[in-house]
Amino acid sequence: MKHISVLVPRGDAALGTIEGPFKFFLFVNDFLAAMGRAPAFDVQLVGMTADPQKYSGVFTVVPDVTIQDLKKTDLIIIPAVNGDRDSVIEMNKSFFPWIIEQHERGAEVASLCVGAFLLAATGMLNGKSCTTHWMSAPDFKNMFPEVNLMDNRIITDENGVYTSGGANTFWNLLVYLVEKYIDRQMAIYTTKFFMIEIDRNTQSPFIMFTGQKEHEDEEVRKAQEFIERSFQDKITVDQLSEMFAIGRRSFERRFKKATSNSVVEYIQRVKIEAAKKSFEVSRKNVTELMYEVGYTDTKAFRSTFKKITGLSPNEYRNKYNKSQISA
Repeated sequence: MKHISVLVPRGDAALGTIEGPFKFFLFVNDFLAAMGRAPAFDVQLVGMTADPQKYSGVFTVVPDVTIQDLKKTDLIIIPAVNGDRDSVIEMNKSFFPWIIEQHERGAEVASLCVGAFLLAATGMLNGKSCTTHWMSAPDFKNMFPEVNLMDNRIITDENGVYTSGGANTFWNLLVYLVEKYIDRQMAIYTTKFFMIEIDRNTQSPFIMFTGQKEHEDEEVRKAQEFIERSFQDKITVDQLSEMFAIGRRSFERRFKKATSNSVVEYIQRVKIEAAKKSFEVSRKNVTELMYEVGYTDTKAFRSTFKKITGLSPNEYRNKYNKSQISA
């Protein structure tokens, strides 16, 4: 039987990422019992102390055990924590030595959504890949440049160190763990019971690109603003570098450093974001919208759209356009 420790962090936390995994693994035990099989999990809420923690000023969670008393566990789950990142990390840093020690003794560790900030603060993600909520990606990259953030992913697994993408994608990680710890049959059963889409691997369709402007390079910021105003036109790197009187190589280097995207990638993301918004509300066909956002090559547009969103233009429109849904 695997012992699972769901952390009860200090500060504000997303209650669903504490209650969700706690109840999920207990439900799996019930499913196994109904099949005449032995329970697989012993689940406990684990705090730095035994003090109850209150979230959103309303919901109180009482730890079952403290890190001082729990000597051995098999899986540590770090829930999503809210508020100022530095403050949250400071409030919960007493967890870190215990998490590291347990991992060195063989325990696996999983962060849910922005719980990745706590996991990264332990140093355990250095040189590894991880994911988190796509909206928190810029902050994460700034705080933890030594971590390979793959913010389009739903799940990462680095030899027993797991992370999940934003919000409710943590359910997909829980299902992934059930398949790993028990079997595929039980994983499928849980997805049907909880109505979770199995084997999702990208949060790209949910990402809303707003540009990365929290930097100090004024010329790059002006270039970004020009791209966003003129996305209907054909924009080239040479055109932008000449506009701001910066050598092409220097401009590309500065742009990448400031935004984490190459100039071409940024232009593509702005154009595709405009196309996405049109697909959500318009009845225009793919070709019409392609021209509206400055593409003239259908194959290139479809390829770029799928690369960025994980869906074809038609799949995206069918998923998010109300007229398509009700048709």
